[in-house]
Amino acid sequence: MDTKKVYDLEERTFLFAKSCRLLVKQLPKTISNIEDGKQLVKSSGSVGANYIEANEKLGEKDFKNRQKRSQRI
Repeated sequence: MDTKKVYDLEERTFLFAKSCRLLVKQLPKTISNIEDGKQLVKSSGSVGANYIEANEKLGEKDFKNRQKRSQRI
């Protein structure tokens, strides 16, 4: 019996970006929180964007390269 969970990374990266945005909204409005919040929102969204782009691959080598890029961010 195979009990492995199937992970939908596109959905998970979307939920991660969404939760980061909710966290940033809750932070006190200080200069450092505003700047760090901007960076967090941008980077959390780019993880999902890079994963989606990797799925639209041109070949296996291209997929692996784009997948590595999305994991680095």
